[in-house]
Amino acid sequence: MDIKPNRYVAIVDDDDSICRSFSRLLKAVGFSPVSYSSAEAFLADSERPPFDCLLLDIQMAGISGLELKHKLSAANDKTPVIFITAHDSPEVKEEAIVSGCLGYFGKTDSGKEIINLIKGAVTTTRDNLP
Repeated sequence: MDIKPNRYVAIVDDDDSICRSFSRLLKAVGFSPVSYSSAEAFLADSERPPFDCLLLDIQMAGISGLELKHKLSAANDKTPVIFITAHDSPEVKEEAIVSGCLGYFGKTDSGKEIINLIKGAVTTTRDNLP
C-alpha cells in the first residue's frame, strides 16, 4: 500500500527513544511523523497539522494518553488513536478499548503490526473525505 504525501501521524510519548524510534519507522514507510513529549505539548501546539492518526503513550506525567483521548473525544475530534504502553494491565486495556481506540499495544510489540494498523487507519479516514 502506497502512502499518499502529507499523511501526518502524531507520536505523544514522554520517552524520547520511543519518539525517535517511531519517527524513523514512520518516515521509512512514507508518513510524516510529529513527536510531542507530553499531552500538554500536543494540546499547546496551535500549528499542528491535521493528523491522520495519533500514537499515544498510556502513562505519562501530567495528562495521560487516556485523558488526552477523552479530551479529544469531548471536542468531537475523531482522529484514530492507537495506544502504546510499557505498563500493561487488563483494567487499562479495557478502558482504552472502551474509549474507542483503534489499537492497543505494548511498547515491545511488533512495530510492523502498529504500522499496518496506522496504514489502515490513514486510508480509511483521509481517502473517504470529499
